Amino acid sequence: MTSILSLSSVLLALKLCSGEWCYESQSCDSECRGPSEWKKTYLKCGGPNQSPINIITRKVKHDPKLTSFIFDGHEDIFNMSVENHGQSAHFTLPQSVRLRDGGLSGTYKAVQFHLHWGEDGGQGSEHSVDGERYPMELHIVHIKEKYNNLSGALNDSTGVAALGFFFEVSSEKNKKLDRIIEALGKVRHEGNSSEIEDFRLADIVPQANTLSYYRYSGSLTTPGCDQSVVWTVFQQTLPISKNQLMSMYKQLLFATEKPMTGIFRPVQNLNGRVVYTSVKSHCLCVLPNLITLFLCLFCVFGQQRCFH
Repeated sequence: MTSILSLSSVLLALKLCSGEWCYESQSCDSECRGPSEWKKTYLKCGGPNQSPINIITRKVKHDPKLTSFIFDGHEDIFNMSVENHGQSAHFTLPQSVRLRDGGLSGTYKAVQFHLHWGEDGGQGSEHSVDGERYPMELHIVHIKEKYNNLSGALNDSTGVAALGFFFEVSSEKNKKLDRIIEALGKVRHEGNSSEIEDFRLADIVPQANTLSYYRYSGSLTTPGCDQSVVWTVFQQTLPISKNQLMSMYKQLLFATEKPMTGIFRPVQNLNGRVVYTSVKSHCLCVLPNLITLFLCLFCVFGQQRCFH
C-alpha cells in the first residue's frame, strides 16, 4: 500500500512539473523549467525589458513628471477573495480601486495583489536596490481602465501598472497583516480559495502623497513575461515582524505539495533601460580639496544650492 502511495505521489509530481515553469526553490524533475530556462518555453521571458531589476541609485534620473499618485478606493471597505494558484496566492481587488497621476498616461483599475518571499527569513523580494534584497515584496497589479481583463492589457506596451512595496523586518508586529496571513492559511493547497471580509487596502498601503518611488518599463515577473508593465517601486518600506514573516513561509504549498518558499525571479539585465525617480537628485560632489569639502558639507546640511 505504501509503495502504491509513493508511486502515486511521484506520478503527481511528474504531472505537475513536466513542461511547466517553476522557481529555483522548487524540487521538480528535469523537465520543470526554472527561471533561467523560462525563455525556452515562453519566448518573451528572453526579451530585452524584463523584470525584476536591480535599481542602482547613483544611476537613476529625476523625472519632474513623476508627481504624487492618487489612490482611489484605498479607503473603501470591501470583501476580497484569495486563491492559491500553485505558484503564489492572488488577492482579487475590486475595480473601484484605481490609480491615477504619478506620471501615468491615464487611469488604471486594480486587478489583484500578491506577495513574493524567500525562505527562513532570508532574501525574498524580486527587485533589489544597490544589490540589497528585502525579505518580501508586495505587488499590486492594475490595468488601463479601457481593458476588461489582464489579457487585453498585455497587448499594450503600457497596459499594466504594477506597484512594488518592499517589506522590512521590524521589532514590532504589523497587526494589519494578520488578516492576510490568516487568509493564506485557509488556501494552503492549489485551487483553495477563501474570502477576507471588510478589508481596506489603506490598512496595508501608506497614503499616496507620502511616497517617493522609482519608475521603469518592464515585464511580468512570471511567464509569459509580457513586456507591458509600467513599474513603480516605492522607496519607503512596509513593516513586518520576524514572527509574521516566518508564518508567511509556513502557510502555502506549491502544486507539488512542497512548501511554497523562494517564490521570486532573479533580477534581469537592464539592457540600456533608464530608471527614473520622483525625488530630486541629491547633491553629488567631487572632493578634490578642503574648499570643495566645506561647500559639500553645506549642501548636505540643508543649503538651498550646491556649489561645485
